[in-house]
Amino acid sequence: MVTVGVFVRLEAKPGKETEVEEFLRNSLAMVQAEPVTTAWFALRFGPSTFGIFDAFPDDAGRQAHLAGRVAAALLTRASHLLAEPPAIEPVDTLASKLAGE
Repeated sequence: MVTVGVFVRLEAKPGKETEVEEFLRNSLAMVQAEPVTTAWFALRFGPSTFGIFDAFPDDAGRQAHLAGRVAAALLTRASHLLAEPPAIEPVDTLASKLAGE
């Protein structure tokens, strides 16, 4: 069961859209090593707008993820790839449907 999540909105710098997409695709391997990350999605909303949505069983899992490798890598590369700092929004999960539930 998931109770909390994180929604991150990313706006790529002009000409960096492909690099942002590649970063997100390559991040999947790091997230797969996080046992408390129940669900993780890399998203594209438009030509230069991307996002990440993650879900966790509790706030401890969320905090572990935010202190993890993907967040560190994103913050390290943000000034190179992004037009503005990532907008990181913690969210509460009201309802969910995951495979196996």
